[in-house]
Amino acid sequence: MEQQQYAEQCSELFAVGGYASVRKAARAGIEECGPDPVLLRWLGQAHAAEDEDDHDCEAEAAYRQGLALAADDLGLLVSYWELCLRSDSFDHPHRAKRAVTLQQRIEELAPPGSPEGRRVDDAVGWAGRGYWDDVTAGAVRGQVEQEVLAEQSVLVTDALRRAARDGVRPDTGEDLHAAELAAAVELLQGPHNAPLRLLLAHRVGAYVVTFLASFTLNKALVWGGVVRFSLWGWLLWIPLLAAETKLRQARKLGQQRVIERIQARHGEARDRTPSAG
Repeated sequence: MEQQQYAEQCSELFAVGGYASVRKAARAGIEECGPDPVLLRWLGQAHAAEDEDDHDCEAEAAYRQGLALAADDLGLLVSYWELCLRSDSFDHPHRAKRAVTLQQRIEELAPPGSPEGRRVDDAVGWAGRGYWDDVTAGAVRGQVEQEVLAEQSVLVTDALRRAARDGVRPDTGEDLHAAELAAAVELLQGPHNAPLRLLLAHRVGAYVVTFLASFTLNKALVWGGVVRFSLWGWLLWIPLLAAETKLRQARKLGQQRVIERIQARHGEARDRTPSAG
């Protein structure tokens, strides 16, 4: 039961992006319950999610340790295969070669239409992308990020109005979206944040006006002979960047609070387990 509790905690923490907390929970479970393929898979995935060389090495070590215990564990095989597939073939040639044998083994074990089989199909698709595909994908991610921030600014504006009217701070529990919204309201309150609240309330218009003002100021300084080349107009973007930074800080703060609540709930559940027995 203890192992299952740790696995559930890892799953919930991973879903909200708490990768460091997943690693901590997985290690605690392994230390308490002994090496386990499921916990080692979560440990590996939480390292791989960081997408850094050192973390990739730690992820590979976790996957290999798990496969030594359960050689046909599909979750481990697919996770390890994904790591090998996205590794640089020049820096890590052994991983690139291992991806071939891992895929063959997965195709032998995974039933048609299984989640593991779909993960393989999806990964094969992105692994075959070219340079321009990566550029396009990066542009799409940037657009999605801006759309998320735009939506968040609207929701934050509404939440700020409700908070000013009702004066009630809702209990967001483990709802990540609600926790991020509550954190944004908290960070943007106070008279000193009034300009930022105004910019977020009229975000699209603020971007248009700032662009036009910045472009006009730069051209005016050049045409007026004040400078030969001007970047002074870019200073007008500082208030908007500050408002966007507040939203990003709120997302991190809300995420951290949800992670802490998940950890506290599972800690209390484990504390009750001995007495329940």
